Amino acid sequence: MSDRQPRPGRPERVAVLALDGAYPFELGIPSRILGAADGRYEVITCSVDGRPVQTCADFTIGVAHGPEVLDTADTVIVTSMAPARIPDRLPAEVTAALARIRPDARIVSICTAAFVLAEAGLLDGRRATTHWQMTDLFRRSYPRVELDPDVLFVADGRMLTSAGAASGVDICLHIVRTDHGSELANAVARRCVVPPFRDGGQAQYIEQPVPDSGAAGTAATRAWALDRLDRPLTLADLAGHARMSLRTFARRFNDEVGLSPGRWLIQQRVARARHLLEASDLPVDRIAAEVGFATGASLRQHLHAAIGVSPQAYRRTFQRAR
Repeated sequence: MSDRQPRPGRPERVAVLALDGAYPFELGIPSRILGAADGRYEVITCSVDGRPVQTCADFTIGVAHGPEVLDTADTVIVTSMAPARIPDRLPAEVTAALARIRPDARIVSICTAAFVLAEAGLLDGRRATTHWQMTDLFRRSYPRVELDPDVLFVADGRMLTSAGAASGVDICLHIVRTDHGSELANAVARRCVVPPFRDGGQAQYIEQPVPDSGAAGTAATRAWALDRLDRPLTLADLAGHARMSLRTFARRFNDEVGLSPGRWLIQQRVARARHLLEASDLPVDRIAAEVGFATGASLRQHLHAAIGVSPQAYRRTFQRAR
């Protein structure tokens, strides 16, 4: 979790930089998600020269702003482009536009836009991700970037990178959750009818064949487990509820979720703990018991592993925001 905080008294200004070859879907994600956050964000779309942008579809998009809006942006989101349009070298106007971004601004890439940030040198020495189909090319092109090809998004300080199209939704919800807490992020997700929480460490690409008609899945067991997070659930408990063998359940769970049952349970417990830290004044040991961690020390360990801060520091952040 970053120490960066929204500026009080005004909406956060978010500049969305549209580049030639942009995917229209990804270009609209920031406005749709952040624009549903009760006026907390002012989302402005711009191009490198103020002219219309040719998308990778059969139409262009007119934008009302040029690169000057980058001068005052608190957050800059660079949206993805078709792989064939990724430049080997950044055009001079793109380099000039990126140079206008304030040193303290948060910078976000969606999907293939990570290539733009990497080519500009903004990701050197940092963790990052991009679309799984492009990871080999990315690794060869930018060996100074610590690429994680298996996750939905990575937050490394003020630099945030995300994977394929839908992960643009995930990273925008992550921004809302980091800035204003899970209650608002969940409300935004409900308004936009999208899943409220997919952890950045979730697998990016899940090989999941269509099950045979009548084949059992693990969704009902996952819902059952979420109602019992305060209990010491084992793999045998989960498999027993699903009426599968341990081996079959573990394999099917991983096929459907992209995580082992144990890792998924930890993620859900951490997510529930974060919500309680934000929305309640319960002691840390009580929250640990409520979410199924044996001790407060165990909660501290797992929360620090997930977001790099202690429960007390996390709670103070959202108390200040409130």
